[in-house]
Amino acid sequence: MSILVVGSVAFDDVTSPSGSVKGILAGAGTYFSLAASYFTQVRVVAVVGEDFGAEQENVFLKRGVDIRGIERAQGKTFRWGGTYGENLNEAKTDFTDLNVFEGFQPQIPHEYEDTEFLFLANIQPTLQADVRRKMNGVRLTGCDTMNYWIKGALAELRETLKLVDVLLINDTETKMLANETNLPRAANKVLAMGPQALVIKHGEYGATIFFREGAFGIGHHPFRAPALPIEEVKDPTGAGDSFAGGFMGYLASQKELSREVLKRALFYGGVMGSFAVERFGTERLQSLNREEIDARFQIFRELTHLE
Repeated sequence: MSILVVGSVAFDDVTSPSGSVKGILAGAGTYFSLAASYFTQVRVVAVVGEDFGAEQENVFLKRGVDIRGIERAQGKTFRWGGTYGENLNEAKTDFTDLNVFEGFQPQIPHEYEDTEFLFLANIQPTLQADVRRKMNGVRLTGCDTMNYWIKGALAELRETLKLVDVLLINDTETKMLANETNLPRAANKVLAMGPQALVIKHGEYGATIFFREGAFGIGHHPFRAPALPIEEVKDPTGAGDSFAGGFMGYLASQKELSREVLKRALFYGGVMGSFAVERFGTERLQSLNREEIDARFQIFRELTHLE
């Protein structure tokens, strides 16, 4: 089944203890698309500038990603620069040049209207809500956001959350959104805002999924998936978006959506995030195969005795 992601396509400058790179293809929409493409048909809506050419297009096309929804605009593509120190969980932002992304108004091609799964990557909440309302035939909608919108557009974000099924954010964002320091209580407050499930990403410590009572079957106990110990992390930038791509991509490949399927999707999210950080930018996501993905999933299963 097809999945549509609406988000950023960008160029990044990244410095980490493993080295430094400039102008590499990145952005939430890019990481998500490539990760999800190993599970299902992916479509992407984004905006790029005149500096986005055939070389970048081919990264998507080689993975079978439908890029008819990538709009070309006059100017430069969104650019971000960041530096990671010894603490790889946090980047110091060196610069953010929104460029053409600043005026991004997502346009959904007619050919995308039959899409069954939708992921609203980290963009302005009102834009997320507009896309969701246009795509009212989808089976399941996933959504990401960040502290910038939680602080600066909370009312709009709350409206968006009424329209989504699964929200994927980190611990800090969950507590900030709920205005609550205790994580389980914060999770329940966020679920009361609308989502059927909440996936909380803990970085190198894995992820936890919380369910609303009665959503996706019986029971309400949260489920925790660990992270895989990675020997060398070169670039953590796209880990969360790659996690979302693996998680949502796996869901889109399944006939039914039960709690067990969502739990398993957490592991596939972890697998794709773990591959993404092994190289700078999207390099590792471009060169994977399904055998490698399934082998790493098997390691996860053995770690946790997952059925």
